[in-house]
Amino acid sequence: MKKPMSSKLLTFAIVLLIVMISSIYETVKTSDTSGDKKYTTNKEKSEQEKAEAYAEKMKPKIKEELKKEDIHHFIKDIKFNEKVTIGPMGMIEVTGYINNEPEKFSFDASLYYKSNEVDSIGYSKEVGDRFTDWSKYSKKEKEEYIKTAYPDKKEREQYLRDIGELK
Repeated sequence: MKKPMSSKLLTFAIVLLIVMISSIYETVKTSDTSGDKKYTTNKEKSEQEKAEAYAEKMKPKIKEELKKEDIHHFIKDIKFNEKVTIGPMGMIEVTGYINNEPEKFSFDASLYYKSNEVDSIGYSKEVGDRFTDWSKYSKKEKEEYIKTAYPDKKEREQYLRDIGELK
């Protein structure tokens, strides 16, 4: 004859079953852009949503920082990419581009959540060139750099227009 299960053991088994079912229920299956399957919990998803909302709030500050660097008034338009990522160290990464040229004039900004400051901004070489303060260099250094960086005459002329030296 079998012994009946004790009520404590039965209660433990039911609680364990409930915990396992709720754990499985909270796991949501999603796909990332590469098509690989990954699992994120509702908590992680809410962290992504928080990051996206914070990035949206910080976009005017990112624009302000870029325009501070733009001593030649090259920037006409700033657009942001939709994808906002959270880096391994918790930084929120926002990417975008300037003057409707995503391949040429791209930038990325790093934000600390709730700091209300732009931690850092990186940008493509072409953007950096357009932010260069040539008053710190001799005319010869400037000309040599521009000829080397922009060997194509059309590109060189466009660069000079972008920094306000050619109309």
